[in-house]
Amino acid sequence: MNEITVGIIGLVVVLALFLTGIELAFAMALVGVAGFAYLISLPAALNVLAKDIFSVFSSYGFTVVPLFVLMGQIAYNAGIAKGLYNTAYKFIGHIPGGLAMATVGGAAAFGTITGSSSATAATFASIAIPEMDRYKYNKCLSAGVCASSGTLGSLIPPSVTLIVFGMITEQSIGKLFTASIIPGLIVAALFIAVIYISCKINPLWGPVGPAATWGERIRSFSKVIWVLLIFVVMIGGMTIGLFTPTEGGSVGTCAILLLSVLQKSIDFEGFKKSVVESMMMACMTLMLIAGSTIFGHFLTVTKIPMLAADWLAHLPLHPALVMLMILVLYLVGGSFIDDLAFMVLATPILYPAVLKLGYDPLWFGIILHIFVMIGIVIPPVALNVFIVKNLTKMSFNDIYKGVYPFLSAMLAAAVLLFLFPQLALWLPYAFSAH
Repeated sequence: MNEITVGIIGLVVVLALFLTGIELAFAMALVGVAGFAYLISLPAALNVLAKDIFSVFSSYGFTVVPLFVLMGQIAYNAGIAKGLYNTAYKFIGHIPGGLAMATVGGAAAFGTITGSSSATAATFASIAIPEMDRYKYNKCLSAGVCASSGTLGSLIPPSVTLIVFGMITEQSIGKLFTASIIPGLIVAALFIAVIYISCKINPLWGPVGPAATWGERIRSFSKVIWVLLIFVVMIGGMTIGLFTPTEGGSVGTCAILLLSVLQKSIDFEGFKKSVVESMMMACMTLMLIAGSTIFGHFLTVTKIPMLAADWLAHLPLHPALVMLMILVLYLVGGSFIDDLAFMVLATPILYPAVLKLGYDPLWFGIILHIFVMIGIVIPPVALNVFIVKNLTKMSFNDIYKGVYPFLSAMLAAAVLLFLFPQLALWLPYAFSAH
């Protein structure tokens, strides 16, 4: 068999192994080693296996993953989200759909310290849905807004998936974080617009809550200003080059831990739980990267990425249509496989084609993550929907009734980013110019 045939068989075997229940990281590593051994030699394959695993787990650059995950877990276990949610509600709870809008605002703010869509969805499903039930909100709306706004954790920095994308494509993590700020705010604003329009059409969906005084608003804001300040210092410092992403993760983690201790919102058991959970998540992510690296070396030998790039770049279609095909492939793949896992699997193959088509890698990273957000809430593997269902015991049908309007908002954001790439590119290049 020639290299291309071996490569195609390898891709099919990886997907088949994944469907049997084997973790994708181990499936990619196993097939990568076997394929490399078949095409080159067994000693060379074992050498690649040892070097790639060692290089990933001993790399200074990859320490950014456990640091940002730890920061998010500390924030989650310290209950910081509740303060963010209460502050948002004080400001906009008195308008139609205000509690749902506050959920979007709180989730966006919480996403700036967790970088995890599942943690954001779980947190606000636990906090916001009981409150919306108390104020007689439509259950479809409350479930839909929690599942959808949780996806903001995948886009708003410090997103773990953005970090992984930056490592795979060798792009600046600081620039990716900066590039995601405006699109993340646009998605959040569109979510709020969807809620406002829905509650204007159906006033019973989001009854008006009691208005807070400006004194109450200022007092509630004083409790979360430190969280926002940590975010600004951390992301701003990375953007202007004051410190590296790893140092930024260290600063953010230490600051969130110190804030949690001073506010007496976390004890030693909560800290220990945060460390254990973050180590599990970080090891899973790093193993996924290591497996992808091994599989990537196998694919390089087969020449499939270069051939795929050439084929896509020379299709008799407009580059925008080819890019749309690539993004739809991510969307479909991410609907059947965990979105992070599919991104790790597909990016080494498709990224060279994106560069050949002439698209900016930062822009591609951001629009890809909007499609990742969509993949998180569409079946059959809709992680956030499963989380909300487990916490609320609602039916999938009712949850999806609430999710569909927010899907239109995500698609609208993707269209805006497609038509106006500077929405993602202006901020990182403006900072780099200085």
